[in-house]
Formats: sequence, structure tokens, C-alpha cells
Amino acid sequence: MSKIRFEAIVKSANRDLITIQEHGRRSEQFGTKVFNEDRMLQYLTKDALESVKGAIFSGSKIDRKIADQVAEAMKAWAISAGATHYTHWFQPLTGTTAEKHDAFFDLLPDGRALEKFGGGQLVQQEPDASSFPSGGIRNTFEARGYTAWDPTSSAFIYGTTLCIPTIFVSYTGEALDNKAPLLRALHAVDESATAVAKYFDKNVSKVNATLGWEQEYFLIDKALAHSRPDILMTGRTLVGHQAAKGQQLDDHYFGVIPSRVLSFMGDLEQECTKLGIPVKTRHNEVAPNQFELAPVFEEANLAVDHNLLLMDVMEKVADKHAFKVLFHEKPFAGINGSGKHNNWSLATNTGVNLLSPGSTPMKNLQFLTFFINTIKAVDTYEELLRSSIASASNDHRLGANEAPPAIMSIFIGSQLSRVLDELEGVSQGKLSPEEKTELKLNVVGKIPEILLDNTDRNRTSPFAFTGNKFEIRGVGSKTNCAKPMTILNTIVAKQLKAFKKEVDALIDKKNLKKDEAIFNILREYIKASKRIRFDGDGYSVEWEKEAKRRKLSNNRNTPEALQILTSKDSLALFKTMKVMSEVEVAARQEVELEAYIFHTQIEGRVFNELVYNYIVPAAIGYQNTLIKNVMGLKDIYGAAHKKLSDGQLSIIEQIAEHISEVKKKADAMTQARKRANGLKDINKRAKAYCENVKPHFDEIRYHCDKLEQLIDNSVWPLTKYRELLFIK
Repeated sequence: MSKIRFEAIVKSANRDLITIQEHGRRSEQFGTKVFNEDRMLQYLTKDALESVKGAIFSGSKIDRKIADQVAEAMKAWAISAGATHYTHWFQPLTGTTAEKHDAFFDLLPDGRALEKFGGGQLVQQEPDASSFPSGGIRNTFEARGYTAWDPTSSAFIYGTTLCIPTIFVSYTGEALDNKAPLLRALHAVDESATAVAKYFDKNVSKVNATLGWEQEYFLIDKALAHSRPDILMTGRTLVGHQAAKGQQLDDHYFGVIPSRVLSFMGDLEQECTKLGIPVKTRHNEVAPNQFELAPVFEEANLAVDHNLLLMDVMEKVADKHAFKVLFHEKPFAGINGSGKHNNWSLATNTGVNLLSPGSTPMKNLQFLTFFINTIKAVDTYEELLRSSIASASNDHRLGANEAPPAIMSIFIGSQLSRVLDELEGVSQGKLSPEEKTELKLNVVGKIPEILLDNTDRNRTSPFAFTGNKFEIRGVGSKTNCAKPMTILNTIVAKQLKAFKKEVDALIDKKNLKKDEAIFNILREYIKASKRIRFDGDGYSVEWEKEAKRRKLSNNRNTPEALQILTSKDSLALFKTMKVMSEVEVAARQEVELEAYIFHTQIEGRVFNELVYNYIVPAAIGYQNTLIKNVMGLKDIYGAAHKKLSDGQLSIIEQIAEHISEVKKKADAMTQARKRANGLKDINKRAKAYCENVKPHFDEIRYHCDKLEQLIDNSVWPLTKYRELLFIK
């Protein structure tokens, strides 16, 4: 071995050792930038600590004196960790997060300086609400909004700023964010689920909804991303012919992670660990340049906050590695898009997962109770759940043979289907001793055999049971998880509340025993919700026909999907469960429709820029080159040039045809956009963008991609798929 080669190996080993030493054990670094219980034990008095824990675990209020103590402790810890500013970190209806930084620095009346942060600044701030989407709740001249501290999600230091998770409400109290309705939904499901769980264990005093998200994303070279106006403006490629090699060889999925990407992942995980985000899994996804990251399950509110924080951290870390992260659900045509599966369950304060089959008949009766009630809830409100995953970008992905279809259905696997079928056959009313024995042995007693991976996975199912949790598979990769989590927890809370009322009525009025009453109600729920259960191919035409026969909704696009929000049943649901008022629901519908319009409008404008400033000029320029070549052949060979220039003439004609068509389609799209913009009713405007503007996109793209194939690679103005999609 040469000396140079030996030295290179030693240097590489030293770098790896330094990296290991810098990163250390992740368990030792976990949460070092978080004001968690360990920090509180160090900085808070016993009374303050108990008050904060009471707010976290039982929802009790923190009085102002305690808030002052907490604020002082937070400030001391944050400054000792290098923080210079603080911010209320909140989730406006933009789908991302927002923050306004204030320095701890302040002046006393005598001109002296000091670091100041009190309970008032901790508990509440007043950001300008006029420039955030509000759906008509706030006018521009009514700018006041308030952020209020959410003690259930720990404050953390990001960079040099202490970030305090908060809700965001208007001056009149309506929620202007995604967190406030989520917290209300989580409170509702806690109350309802706890009441039902007490049938089986009187020691249960709290039930938490848990969430484990799976974040899919693309990485592309930052310099190449900046060469594409469509990626910068819309997050996806509006034009681009597929590369010869895509995902057809299935060689990227779970393949060896490219070293450059692995370096990014290592730094990302280190930062996430310090911020208390329990990331655990990383791997290559199906498409080239596509990857996935997943954490350990957490309480749903905290998990939502961590996912939003993660997306911001990913972008910053990627930038340091000369990458750009793409969260768009369909950034590239012809290969898989990205989702964010939401794995949901319910856990008691006694450490029991209510959706995990148990080891005894009684525990399995508990499992069946929450399992069947969840199915019933989704069946009743399947259209509403579909609305929670609707967006302009996710419309490109849903039903595209890579993600679940727009039709909501539930996959539970053949074994659990047989269990429910047997339970459905149990006689109604009081059970004989023989029936009770048969039921416990043949139905409830079987369930311990169902292990985590005893149910197969159905990637075409929008809502699948996967052993001890339900997985919402249609959530888009850039969607705020708060949206589907708010809907799911609200409908389950409503269903469990109705279930308890029915069970108690049978016990009181029919004099049935508790188990018998539960079995009778569950039996009826199994019958009533049978239409939503489907274990087959969700992509098939046959299923679409069958779903229509079952009267399941099939809202293929966002404008259709969002209409359900303001239906009579939806408004009654949110009001009854105290999750959102009619004003808040209507506002969200308007915000979502407006976002759909604006995203589509921006894509239309970028299409015009690409066509007129990039593609047509390049096409004409290359066409002129070919024309000069033909004219040169004519000068040299005279009439004989026709045989020699057949190929050039054919390409010239094809280019001319595509230029003509792409201009015609772009102009038609522009006119359709102008007509849509003239519609005052937001529902009609969204529908016009969906039905009259958006269809032109595929037509324009077709001709642009044909021109890409015809024009000299050296003069084509846009970076191609084969250059964007393969990181080494």
C-alpha cells in the first residue's frame, strides 16, 4: 500500500472518530435544547413544577405568579444555553409555522440594560393578525391577534432563539391556527375515550391520542434546483421529460443510502435529537432521490409540533449540504410522489394501547370496543376525513397508483374480518351461558393470536389497521398533521360518546350486564359500518364501481372535497364536540379554497414564463440552426439537397407544430385563468380553476416535453430529469 493511500485511510478514520465523538450517544444528547422535565427540575421550584405538570397532564390552569416563575426559569436556562431572543412559535392557517423574535434585552428607566422576560411575555403576545389567512374572521383594519402559551408542548432553543409553542386566536377568540382546534379535539377524545375505558379499568383517568408520522421527501442538488424556475416557485417540475431510468428497476427502495445523503441525514438526526424529536428510521424510498424519516410515537400534539419543526430543520441542514428538500407531493412526473402516513392510536395513563389486542378475553373486549368504534366513526364521517388531506399539491398524488385513492375505505385484514363476521352473528339481547362461552372462546379469545405483522399491508387502503394502530395513508408530505388529526380525533370522540350513551341505556333500561350491552352495541356497529371495510385493490375500476354502489364518496379533487366542511352534519359535529364554531369552520373552508386557487394560479403564471421565456425561444433558436443547415446543403448540392435534408426538415416541421400548439394552449390557459379570476364566489372560482384552468397544464406539458426530445441538449434551457434525480 502506498504511503499516500495509507495516510488517506488514516485521515478518513480520524474524521469518522471525530464525528462519533462530536455526536456522542444520542440518548445523552436527547432533548438538550428542550425545556423538558429534566430542565424544570433544575430551574423550577416544587410548586411551579407541579403547576406546569398539572397543566400538561390534567389541563389545569397556571396562575400568573407561577407563570412569572416559569418565565424566569426559562430565561435563565435559555441564556445559559446561548439564546438571545424569544418567540411565540405558532401555526397560522398557511400550513407552516410563524414566529416574531424579541430580544431578552431591555432598558430600565435609568438607562441601564438588563435581560428581561416575565410571565406576561411567556403567556401571551400580540402579533399582527391582518396578514395571515383568516377566512374573513379578521379584516385588515382589525389586526389584533393573540398567541397564547401551550404548556403541553415544551419550549425549545432553535439557533439562538427560545421558541415557545403557542396557539393563535383572534381578538374575539376564534382560532386562527391549526393548533387550537387540535388541542380541543384531543381534549374531546380524552374525555370520551376515558369514559369508555373505565368500563374495563377504573384506574384509567386519561387517554392520549398518539401519532407516529412517516415523512417522505426528495433531495436534489441546490444549484440544480436554482436553475429551475418551476421548482423554486411551485416546489415541483411543471415540465420535464422522464429520464430513461426511473424507478422501474426497484433498485432504489431500501437501497444503499448515497454517502452525501447519509452525511446530511447524520447531521439532521443530531440536530433533531437535541431538539427532542425522536427520529429513529431512515431509508431510501421508491423513487430516485426520494427518502423517508420516521420517529418514535408521541402524544399527538407534540408529534405535530415536532413534524413542523423537523421540516424547517431539514431545509436548513439540507442547505448546508448544498441540497434542496422538496416536500411537494408530486415534484416529478412518472415516478412516485411523497406522502406522510399518520399512524394513530389511543393510550391510557395506565400504559395500555387501546388498539392493541390483549392476552385475555376482557382485554380483547376492550380492544374490540375501540377498534369497532373507530371503524364506525370513519364510516359515518368518511367524507370529512377525506377533506382533511385535500390540497392542490396532494391532488396530483392521490389515486395515482402510488398513493391511496380518493375513496375512503378501511383495511383490517382477513383474520380480523373473520372475527367481526363472527361477532356480527352473535344473537341480540341477553346471552345464554353457552353463547357467552362460545363468544369468548371463538371470537374474543382468538384475538391474542393477532400479532403486529399478522395483518398484511395494503398500500392502496386510505385507512389501514396495522396491528396496534390505524394508518391514514393519504396525508400529503407537506400537510400539517394537525388537520387530519383534528378530524380523526373529533369523529372518534363523537362516536365513543354515542357508544357510551347507548351502552348505559341498555344497562339501565334493558337490565343487561355490561359485557352483554357492549356486545349488542358493537354487533350493530359492525353491521352499520360494513360498507367502509375493503381489503382489495383500491386502484381497480371494479372497486370504484363497488364503492359507488356502497354510497361511499369519491371526491376526486380539492374543491369537491372541501364542500363537506360546512354541511349541516359537519357543523353540528364540531359544535357538539366543542372543537370549532361555525365561523371557524367556514373560515377554514374559505382559506383552503383560496390556497387551492392561489397555488394553481401561481403554477399557471410559471407555465407562461417557461413557455415564452425559456422553451419557445430555445425551440426557435434550434429551429433556425436547422434551417441554416438546410439552406447550406441547398447552396452546396442544389436540388439534391432535398434527399440529404429530409431528417432536418422533418424535425423543423415537428418543432413548428409543437411551438404552435404550446403557444395556443398557453394562451387558452391564460384566458381561462382570467375568466376564473372574474368569478366572485370562491367556490365557483376554485371549481373554474380545477375544471377550466388546470386541464391545460397537462396539454402544455405534453408539447414542452416533446420539444425537449427534439432540441439539442446543449441549447435546452432547463435542467433535465436525468440531471436532477441521481445523487452520487
